[in-house]
Amino acid sequence: MSMTASRVWLSAFYLTTFIGASLATTSASAQDSIAVKLAAAHRKAAARAAESEAFYAAAQPLEMQLTTNLRRIRGDKSEKAPWRSATVTYADPAGRPVSIPTQIRTRGIWRLKNCEFPPVRLNFKAESTKGTLLKGIDKPKLVSFCQNNDDYERYITQEMQLYRIFGLLTPASHRARLLRMSYADSATGKVQATRMAILLEEPELVAARLGGSVVNIKGAVPRDLVTYQDALAAVFQYLIGNTDWSTYALHNMELVQMEDGDHVPIPYDFDFSGAIDASYATVDPKLPVQRVRQRLFRGYCHKPEDFAKVFSLFNEKKSAIYALYSDSIGSRLPKKTVDATLKYFDEFYETINNPKRARNEIFDACVKTD
Repeated sequence: MSMTASRVWLSAFYLTTFIGASLATTSASAQDSIAVKLAAAHRKAAARAAESEAFYAAAQPLEMQLTTNLRRIRGDKSEKAPWRSATVTYADPAGRPVSIPTQIRTRGIWRLKNCEFPPVRLNFKAESTKGTLLKGIDKPKLVSFCQNNDDYERYITQEMQLYRIFGLLTPASHRARLLRMSYADSATGKVQATRMAILLEEPELVAARLGGSVVNIKGAVPRDLVTYQDALAAVFQYLIGNTDWSTYALHNMELVQMEDGDHVPIPYDFDFSGAIDASYATVDPKLPVQRVRQRLFRGYCHKPEDFAKVFSLFNEKKSAIYALYSDSIGSRLPKKTVDATLKYFDEFYETINNPKRARNEIFDACVKTD
């Protein structure tokens, strides 16, 4: 089904998915009730987004411990893994431990199958986080180390930098908080690893900040999307050298439906990007590139003047983007990594500021749909 052909259906899909009712089988009064519930859900999400703002705004990595049965978590490789009991603990300003009960469940595709410690999602109850640093946070993703060594920990900090860059460019992005996470086994009480991690803002909170709703349906094409935001997200992916995404297929991309029916794409999951250049990262063999450091523009086509607006923003934000690599988080990266990353970004800026190269690499390479 075409997204454009049925934007009303998208609203019904949202209601069915998140509220639990179908417009096709409900009366007018029931539909009014659903609308009330939807409005209440939006207000709740907006309130949680506001409550969690201070947590995500803090630049200093938070020292935290995750305690769970690590053997069981490592063994949960299926797509329908169960929720496991866990506890997260951090120290308050006075140094007193604050422990919050939660549940965790494994997630992901490649990392789930290949990593020593799998990616997980946390599940907090509102009453458990009330009055803590995690207030307003419900079911965030935890981006953890894949292998327990320094190279893989560096990849986490590098990916955090990419979330920060996109956050500089637009509020239509995931907020993220860098953590210094210790992983303790509840069966033995021993800490098995301490590595950097990322707690990622939930899609519902991103949508609430934008005044929209998350929709989980594939098939978006340019006429379904906010042109500027679509071009911005695609050029950002080109900046970081990421080909592991698709708006049409909702692969490492979320969609927020705005009140006017248009959709804003929200990218996430950047570990296969050239800017990180992870040792395990590969490109789809169907693509005309062989290495992740080779850029390939995979965004939809738009008018040159639309891309020009996006290029202008990147030029405006260049100094701020580069400054991220010398601040308190960027300074955690080895100088060799910083130098290589900024040189990689230099190549991007040479492209967007050279009309011929921009035409060849972006305008002529874009994905045509009509």
